[in-house]
Amino acid sequence: MGDIIDLTLLTDVRRYFQKLLEARGLPYFLQKESKRLFQIEPARVELVLRTALRMRDPGLPKPPPQAIEHCRQEIRRELIRRVANAMLQTGL
Repeated sequence: MGDIIDLTLLTDVRRYFQKLLEARGLPYFLQKESKRLFQIEPARVELVLRTALRMRDPGLPKPPPQAIEHCRQEIRRELIRRVANAMLQTGL
């Protein structure tokens, strides 16, 4: 049986991620004091997830753990894509 993905949660997570990205920018999601040049700050990813979960309609059932993990992976993939794009634009 396939994994169950809560599409409303995924939509909410993407919307809050986009709002935070527009407000704070890409560097907000990167660690400041990191050994690697571009390393994602896990706490910022969790912030997006917690916000989306908190803002859900209370009448909706709690999403399964697989759906939450899928959303986490989607945010990380998007951040990696944006970081790679930024690195290409700067010539790194």
